[in-house]
Amino acid sequence: MRVIENIGDMKAVIKSQKAAGKSIGFVPTMGYLHEGHISLVKASTGENDFTVMSIFINPTQFGPNEDFEKYPRDFERDCRMAEDAGVDVVFAPKAKEMYPEGYRTYVDVTGITGVLCGKSRPGHFKGVTTVVTKLFNIVEPDKAYFGQKDAQQLTVIKKMVWDLNMDLEIVTCPIVREADGLAMSSRNVYLNAQERSAALVLSQSLFKAELLVKSGERSTENILKSIEDNIASNKLVNVDYIEAVDADTLDPVESIGKRTLVALAARVGATRLIDNIILEV
Repeated sequence: MRVIENIGDMKAVIKSQKAAGKSIGFVPTMGYLHEGHISLVKASTGENDFTVMSIFINPTQFGPNEDFEKYPRDFERDCRMAEDAGVDVVFAPKAKEMYPEGYRTYVDVTGITGVLCGKSRPGHFKGVTTVVTKLFNIVEPDKAYFGQKDAQQLTVIKKMVWDLNMDLEIVTCPIVREADGLAMSSRNVYLNAQERSAALVLSQSLFKAELLVKSGERSTENILKSIEDNIASNKLVNVDYIEAVDADTLDPVESIGKRTLVALAARVGATRLIDNIILEV
């Protein structure tokens, strides 16, 4: 496995692979890898000849009071995990490589970025879509792999790719959970033992909602109330939002339809976590 920091070098490698007729799979990450990331790599290596993983903690998607400086980092461990999983190249540019002095261009998807996480994280998705566009331009993948855990991000990126006629396929991969149900996240490392236990109420509440739908409940108001009441029983968890929306448009829905995304965000102690489930009738 090769590690590349320079954009020009990365583009040269991609050019040579494409000249050889190789298909390119791409897994963008911010590092501090876990099995969720590795599941994306496995999907890519199973469908492509050559897999690139980016490791870049993107400063433009962090707000002024968010955790950019303390975001977990362990580059050597990440590289070992990436190589073991079958990654061919890790692209790990510095911030000044991606955003050189005088940088002024941003990509902004409107509407669907102002709901859910976008309400409390203004500017976040503008940073995401900008860096993902740059990475797509550098790596030129045939397929790019994203996890369902970041459901709003996934919808925004799909919309961007469609609107801007980008020539690649976005592949959605399922949420990977710990054995007890907690959605895997690099931020889970922030949780102490008590908080880690409290965080389980998030996935448990979503699973309970799924059971309600299977038993015949269709009202999103009732389902969201059930989730809210369940989470309220744990004093370490403070809800940011719990919402039910169309999984493709992110528009609010009053009843469970073909693909209803029930998404939530909450602070467990000082750590902001997200989780979701897609409910279908």
